[in-house]
Amino acid sequence: MTRRLRSRVAQLVALALVVVGWQLSRLPEVSSATASALAKEFSFQRSPLNTDVTTRSIREVAPVYRKIDHWISSLGAAVALADLDANGRADDLCLVDPRDESVRLMAVPGTGERFSGFELRPGGLPYDRTMAPMGCVPGDYDEDGRQDLLVYFWGRSPVLYLRQGPELAASSFAVEELVQPYQVWNTNAVTLGDFDGDGHTDIALGNYFPDRARVLDPTAIQDELQMQDSMSAAYNGGKNRLLLWRGGTAPGTRYGDAASAFTPDMADGWTLALGAQDLDGDGLPELYVANDFGPDRLLRNLSTAGKPRFQIVEGVRHFDTPKSKTLGRDSFKGMGIAFSDLNHDGAPDMVVSNITENFALHESNFAWISRGRAVFDGATARYDDRSEPMGISRSGWGWDMKIGDFAGDGRTQILQATGFIKGETNRWPELQELAMTNDELLWNPSMWPRFGRTDDLSGDNPNRFFVQGPGGRHTDLSAELGVDERGPSRGFALGDTDRDGRLDFAVANQWRQSAYFHNTRAADRPYLGLALVRPAGLCAAPSTATTPAIGASVQVHSGAAGLATTQLYPAGGHAGVSAPEVLLSLAAGSTTAEITVRWRDTCGKQRSADVRLAPGWHTLQLNSDGSAREITR
Repeated sequence: MTRRLRSRVAQLVALALVVVGWQLSRLPEVSSATASALAKEFSFQRSPLNTDVTTRSIREVAPVYRKIDHWISSLGAAVALADLDANGRADDLCLVDPRDESVRLMAVPGTGERFSGFELRPGGLPYDRTMAPMGCVPGDYDEDGRQDLLVYFWGRSPVLYLRQGPELAASSFAVEELVQPYQVWNTNAVTLGDFDGDGHTDIALGNYFPDRARVLDPTAIQDELQMQDSMSAAYNGGKNRLLLWRGGTAPGTRYGDAASAFTPDMADGWTLALGAQDLDGDGLPELYVANDFGPDRLLRNLSTAGKPRFQIVEGVRHFDTPKSKTLGRDSFKGMGIAFSDLNHDGAPDMVVSNITENFALHESNFAWISRGRAVFDGATARYDDRSEPMGISRSGWGWDMKIGDFAGDGRTQILQATGFIKGETNRWPELQELAMTNDELLWNPSMWPRFGRTDDLSGDNPNRFFVQGPGGRHTDLSAELGVDERGPSRGFALGDTDRDGRLDFAVANQWRQSAYFHNTRAADRPYLGLALVRPAGLCAAPSTATTPAIGASVQVHSGAAGLATTQLYPAGGHAGVSAPEVLLSLAAGSTTAEITVRWRDTCGKQRSADVRLAPGWHTLQLNSDGSAREITR
């Protein structure tokens, strides 16, 4: 064989290897017939939540950030569902709209004119143009049985809006600081749970820019005004906080900062999402911290009452596992977290949003799937990433994720918000160069390329609606169902707003109109809907009023149609808070469902009760004597 022929053969072999590798790297696609068959199980009707008129699309920022003001202005849209008017349905909504920096309460479209929508304002508290709301979290923060609201911000610590009277109006809320005096924080995520096991709900906060950084102050010149110090291992962000319930009545005393709860390697990432879930069944929620520019953290909860303590746990890297797809060792851009028992082994699994943009930063979403019910072995977490074979690894520039059963057949679907900044000029080449920049330069905003008003990064991404198809692999049906909402989106809130057994959702879109999607599927399947509440107030003197039993879990022993276990942690992820309720599908023809409910009472004791219920919606009051009693609301 001549040298020229050998060279030509080598070229052909190399080309064949490239083609084969390209084919192997492509995601399998389902046929149009299969996609159509899957889509027939779903139907949604869209209603706007705010105007389609864009009054502005960018914020004033500190001078050092002006060349990247579009990047800095990329967050702020958020949404939450709750029962604010106490009519027994989670048909009220809190929407954060960055176009006018407003926080508005309103009735869900199509649920009646029960009250006039209004705006929440932090009247009487320090508040100016250097502060902007980032999210709204309903909850009973003073434990009086009424739904209050927590609003978190860039530029200041969160504000509590405590409900004082029966009328749902702006004047019915007392406004007070969560911490006294207020601090300059830049908060991007909040989740609620009884982290120390004392029987009261605590608040975990994920902060982004360094504390005291006045990011939105056009006059600010500070050392704290910096960017991350690494694209893959940044630890110079804001300090995450755990605020424990203290029961005080004066502003700033209801919750206390558990300063020693998080070590620096737990708390100093650039956090974009938080999620609480009891992974090991001990009654204490673990905390997943999704960090931008560095490894996510899974914190195993080892707390006792009044003494929070966490341990960083990590996954095992197998022979065929890339380092960045090992739990706790990734170098990706974590932006969302959601939980569900995806493999039906009784242990919650986790899905996580990252950047997965074709021909750009192609990282991977995660699907951390448990390897058995015992998920912890010391500091080892027995979870492996299965996002690629599940078909959910690639999607775009990801944000919030939520999991729910929208078809009512026991199989869950995965919603993902996507998109970063919408403009006219594609700036991915510059961002790819930035990703290769020396870490010693990265923290300095003046070393960044320009990301201004007209620049675009994944600005036309569609939201994803992943549906499980043949063989267990998922496919995105968002376009077929009309829920793709192309353009930057941030958060989802799920809930059965009209109590018909069909799961609805709302989406918060950045710098544009947000929307509510009413589930109008034709199939009428049996279901079990549960509002889980417990007596409000102190252990020694429980109130006749009730409050959502955050952290309660439900296991269906008979009648389940697939997913049989779930936990009540409505606040979690990035910029979306679901209704505090449980909706599970039952097998066709079911006339009863036998369930076990587990919860922690206001004295901190773990309780459980076996209950038999007919299909439909029920309110169960979980009492300190271990009983679960159905009540009428």
